[in-house]
Parts: sequence; C-alpha cells; structure tokens
Amino acid sequence: MYELQEVSKRFGETLALHPLSLRLPTGRTTVLLGPSGCGKSTLVRLLNGLLRPDTGRVLFDGQPLPPEGKALLALRHRVGYALQGGGLFPHLTGEENVTLMAHHLRWSAERTRQRRDTLVELTRFPVEALSRYPAQLSGGQRQRVALMRALMLDPDVLLLDEPLGALDPLVRHELQADLRAIFARLRKTVVLVTHDLAEAGFLGDSILLMRDGRVVQQGPLSELEARPADPFVTHFIQAQRPPPGGGAAA
Repeated sequence: MYELQEVSKRFGETLALHPLSLRLPTGRTTVLLGPSGCGKSTLVRLLNGLLRPDTGRVLFDGQPLPPEGKALLALRHRVGYALQGGGLFPHLTGEENVTLMAHHLRWSAERTRQRRDTLVELTRFPVEALSRYPAQLSGGQRQRVALMRALMLDPDVLLLDEPLGALDPLVRHELQADLRAIFARLRKTVVLVTHDLAEAGFLGDSILLMRDGRVVQQGPLSELEARPADPFVTHFIQAQRPPPGGGAAA
C-alpha cells in the first residue's frame, strides 16, 4: 500500500528522518516503535501528506502522493487518522465528531446512521454516550470516538499515532485487546506508532524499531529478540522488560 523511496525530512538543523526506503505491506499492521524523538510521528505525517519530504517520494497504491489540493484531499478519504488524546473537536458531540466527514461529503442521513451504528457495534461504544461532548467522556471513550471517526469513511488505511499513550493501564489494556480484534476483523493496512514494546508485540504483524531518524531493524518481535541487528535493539528490549525477580515489595 505504501512505499518510501529515499525519503528524508529535516526541521531546521535537525535531520528528523534520514533517507529511508521501505515498503509497508497491505492488509497488515506495521508498528513504528522507538524512543521519543526517533522519527515515528514524522514518518506517519509523511504517509498522510501532512508533511512533504525534503528528498525522495512517498507512494500510495503505487502512485506518488499528490501535492496539496483536491487530489490530496481525495486520497485522505482513503486514510483514517487518529492520534493521542483523540484530537476531537471539543465543541462537537461524540456523534458529530464521528459523522463529521460523512456530513461534509453529503452522505444521506440513512447511510450515515447505518455506518455510525456499525462502528458503535465494532468499537463497543455505549450509544447513549454519543450525545456527550469530549470533556464529558472518559479517556477510553474519547479514543473510541476518535477510532470511529477515523473509520467512518471505511478507509483502506489506518494511521494511529500513539492512540493509547495517554490512558491509564487498565483502560489501555482493554483497548489493546479491542484494537487487535478490530484489526483482525477488518484486515486493513494499519500503521501504529508507540514507544511501548509489549503493545507493539501484541498488535503488530511487523515492527520497525527506530532510533535517531533511522530504522534499526524491521520484523516481528520474536525476530528482534532472537536476532538483533544492532546492540541498541537488545538494549531497547531489555529496558522494557521487568528485572529478574522483580515485583512489588512485601
């Protein structure tokens, strides 16, 4: 679905993404993993056309991303995007956030309602809470609304930038299980950003471990563990594992 050809991005004196070439497989979940500032979010914004590369090309479905304009807007209708905290409009209700693009594209009321109902069932969202504003929703509910909004147009691709990063552990655990079930059911191309190793291993078919704007290694978590391509891979994995004999003190 996506291919990057020698893509790089610089912000002032900082090279946020070194020249990178890779393919992201269709119908699979690719997780961008790494410490803060490694280039994960920059890469997602390049995929969505929110940033333009300084060098190289980003291909979507075999074609270069178009420049700003109607062609890029039309392509974004095929890409669902959600970020940490949900990014919801605070002056709109949950339902208004979810159906925003459907109304913009002048879907019929019946088509919009049917799609909304499908997404409510898919995300296990309490339908009565759709009338609430974001400030009246829990963190987990806001993320479910954001996911429904990203899925409203039934896109080919989901780009999820730290979607669970601001949630408490119990809510995050529940949403991780729901996301994996949704990914398995829909079989969409998913690119998910996280810095959490366990989350990456649980949700991802393939992991891109990044450091300082470069991909250090790509593959399933088992491969990163068994055949690390660089000492950083082992260090990153060990840093997120509990220490031997660890646990709460008595």
